Amino acid sequence: MTSMSVDQPVTVAPMGTRWVLAALSLCVLLSSLGTSVANVALPTLARALGAPFQQVQWVVLAYLLAMTTLIVSVGRLGDLMGRRRLLLAGLALFTGASALCGLVPGLGVLVAARAAQGLGASAMTALALAFVGGTVPKDRIGRAMGLMGTMSAVGTALGPSLGGALIAAWGWRAIFLVNLPLGGLALLLAWRALPADRGPADGPSASADRPRFDAAGTVLLGVTLALYALAMTLGRGHWGVLNLALLAAAAVGAGLFALVEVLVPSPLVRLGLLRDPVVGPGLAGSGAVATVMATTFVVGPFYLARAVGLSPAGVGLVMSAGPLMSALAGVPAGRLVDRFGAAHVSVAGLAAMVAGTVLMALAGLGARGGVPGVAGYVGSIAVLTAGYALFQAANNTAVMSGVPADRRGIVSGILNLARNLGLITGASALGAVFVLAAGVPDITNAPAGAVAAGMRVTFLAAGGLVALALLVTARGRRHSLLEM
Repeated sequence: MTSMSVDQPVTVAPMGTRWVLAALSLCVLLSSLGTSVANVALPTLARALGAPFQQVQWVVLAYLLAMTTLIVSVGRLGDLMGRRRLLLAGLALFTGASALCGLVPGLGVLVAARAAQGLGASAMTALALAFVGGTVPKDRIGRAMGLMGTMSAVGTALGPSLGGALIAAWGWRAIFLVNLPLGGLALLLAWRALPADRGPADGPSASADRPRFDAAGTVLLGVTLALYALAMTLGRGHWGVLNLALLAAAAVGAGLFALVEVLVPSPLVRLGLLRDPVVGPGLAGSGAVATVMATTFVVGPFYLARAVGLSPAGVGLVMSAGPLMSALAGVPAGRLVDRFGAAHVSVAGLAAMVAGTVLMALAGLGARGGVPGVAGYVGSIAVLTAGYALFQAANNTAVMSGVPADRRGIVSGILNLARNLGLITGASALGAVFVLAAGVPDITNAPAGAVAAGMRVTFLAAGGLVALALLVTARGRRHSLLEM
């Protein structure tokens, strides 16, 4: 597709690029923090609200479902209605819903407020990358994408510790009320710094005959994604008839969505876009690497507790090494993209991730206690997450740099959707591989040898997935370079 390689004009921001990046960074930080900070509060919420865990987990699921199912539609609405006004609306909704979360009287209202918060977060996440592609000079897009990756990692890493501290000091409501000053600051920065929308949108769709919003495709996609997410999350890795039925329904929904997108005059997702040599492999790669990274959050705690023998506090401390490395590597990764090009850095990042998964698989073969076991895990996760930061910065830059102005929102939404689906799939599918490979009925009480064996098999499978993504990405990038 030749349109994907045409340079796009950069919109001049009223307060300069740095203030734009500050506003967008805070948006990404808040949306990421919204997921991780609530996880640590689930035991406290169960006690405070007198509800079983199966009900309390919807405090997390409602946020994830809303953000996952609506992120593509929100991105497309930004293309049609104007990204600035929709991002401001998303920030206002996120902040207002956070206030409601902190004041609710019961679990039902809390879950509904969290869904509204997730809807706001979907706009913040999808439109942040779209703004980077339209406001940052081309020779600096890599480092800007790296900064977005850093802020996402910081939010993930900060959530558990910040949430624990806030709960200890002021109770569970504080983890939601803390978003009020942060959301207000982000709203002020976005209002002052982001460039104004030029008409209904800043591209060809701003013309009088701009395409209509694809309502049928939006509903079908939202229902399909919700069914898939529920299939992967209900039961916490223990699959049953309900999970299989939801997955089958999601497959039917995906087929109907594809049919509708072919028939309607203005589809939500142009399926031909997925055949682009940059966008298609980029989306597949984003989903694959997110699947692998989700695996570390599922397998890591069991390995460190059962095989290495760490205390819960020690497990939490060592587990923070991954997000910390990702946060530290984000901006340097972006600088490498600007210097050497997205094609080369994305391949290098995936190669590093393959090496990291192999090292993770081999970690259980060494010492299974004390400092050597911790060092093996931290060294492996450092290689894996550094490669992830390289790939994310390069892949986001490659996909978003050549997108036509009137499609940046939708492509950003699809890119974030691929990542979210990868996280959901990794936690469920590869988590099930881990339990199966360990060969014990109760993984929480499994012996050290069983956990180490499960970890080896799981990360060898993850390494194979990344190796496949490496082959697809290298092929796509090679074709893209030949067409330039």
